[in-house]
Amino acid sequence: MRLLVLGKGKTGSIVAEIAKERGHEVIAISSQENIAAAALSPENLKSLGIEVAIDFTTPTAVLENISACARAKINMVVGTTGWYSELHYVEKLIEQSGCGFVYGSNFSVGVNVFFEIARAAATALPFGYTAKLVERHHAEKKDSPSGTAATLKKIIAETGGTEPEITSVREGDTIGTHVMLLDSEYDTMMLVHDAKSRRGFAGGAVRAAEWLHGKQGIYEFKDIFKHLA
Repeated sequence: MRLLVLGKGKTGSIVAEIAKERGHEVIAISSQENIAAAALSPENLKSLGIEVAIDFTTPTAVLENISACARAKINMVVGTTGWYSELHYVEKLIEQSGCGFVYGSNFSVGVNVFFEIARAAATALPFGYTAKLVERHHAEKKDSPSGTAATLKKIIAETGGTEPEITSVREGDTIGTHVMLLDSEYDTMMLVHDAKSRRGFAGGAVRAAEWLHGKQGIYEFKDIFKHLA
């Protein structure tokens, strides 16, 4: 496929690298080259022959990128977080455009398995347990709490009936660590996911793009990751 990678930051650069390793043609555009989605006109995307776009930009840029790709009817994978308050708007946009769209707070297969473990563990909350989340990321991360922590919070609230407190730490070049703590007067459970590299996130995004090719509709990564090759 010919893929467009939006964002040349830490994760976006690795997305482009992995996509090439998997035999795809890649065009990468930095945020500075695409202010207000100026590079994503239907004419430009058509001339480039883009089949799927992958976005790892910023919460302030991603909605304009989504809108531009939808107008051009380009399928899109979005790993950027911090925009989910506009999810209803995006759902309508994708439905009207007839294109395909995959989003997720985290594209690591390990993290999505962690979400399922967290859901099972949260069933303890009605039995006298309290939940707390701690997440650590690099100092330059734009959103706080992380999208992954927000997803964990939602899972715990849906399953256990109470929302956990989230502590966010921003320091150094930490890739991403999430800790779920369940505590009671009888015992303590601690679940930890610690990312060793960004290749897990990037590889999941590329596989999602491969899966999305030729499809229509909106999907969340946690619902499709088990179907990826």
